[in-house]
Amino acid sequence: MTGPLAGHVAVVTGAFGRLGPVWCETILEAGAAVAALDLQGAPVSDAFLALEERHGARLRRYAADVLDRPALEAARDACIAVLGVPTVLVNNAGIDQPPGPARTWRLEDIPLDTFRRTVDVNLAGAFQVSQVFGSSMVAAGRGSIVNVGSLYASVSPDARLYDHLPADPPFLKPPAYGASKEGLLNLTRYLATHWGPSGVRVNMLSPGGVLGGQDAEFQRKFTDRVPLGRMAVANDLRGPLVFLASDAAAYVTGTELRVDGGFTAW
Repeated sequence: MTGPLAGHVAVVTGAFGRLGPVWCETILEAGAAVAALDLQGAPVSDAFLALEERHGARLRRYAADVLDRPALEAARDACIAVLGVPTVLVNNAGIDQPPGPARTWRLEDIPLDTFRRTVDVNLAGAFQVSQVFGSSMVAAGRGSIVNVGSLYASVSPDARLYDHLPADPPFLKPPAYGASKEGLLNLTRYLATHWGPSGVRVNMLSPGGVLGGQDAEFQRKFTDRVPLGRMAVANDLRGPLVFLASDAAAYVTGTELRVDGGFTAW
């Protein structure tokens, strides 16, 4: 394969979810092989199955919970044995709650265990995955870690975007989500400064709202806040990922690349 990531081996966590296949496809088409990690028994999306049909042995599945270190280490060892030493890591696994039919809470009633679970997966999970796979990159003397963030690492969700939804209590974007993504940004900086001397770069890619089945009123409200006048689509995320993962960003580390159409520029 040719491309800006030819010869690389990439690891993508949360590979079966909404954006997982986008990251996997982007990296595969840029020339790398991909180790796709997700939970044991997690439903595999049609988008991911289509990638397996197209790319065959260059895309491998491994079952691992980001909070289960032995499972992550087993996945790393299997990846090295089959595909080679990973040089790209996309920390994508996470918990989010998109607007829609779901149990809702008043802010003061959100259970602490619910808050902790989101922080554990989105922040502690990304840290543990980085420990396991980043150590291999440090030993190899090269690598790029891309943490998937959010515009809500920078700003608080506007509850007015959701006040038309028929929910009682009213829908709230979970406070743990933005808190975990802001924590991930600081972790990005920490790892970047610690591993920079070993040739490993660490950055965060923060998408804005990505179009994906939201109701028309939410889309209208959201796009009214976006200078470019629309929500993101998958193709908007591909170039920024390849940039951060590849040698095009050889002197870029410890940064957040916001792909939000200008939402956070107001």
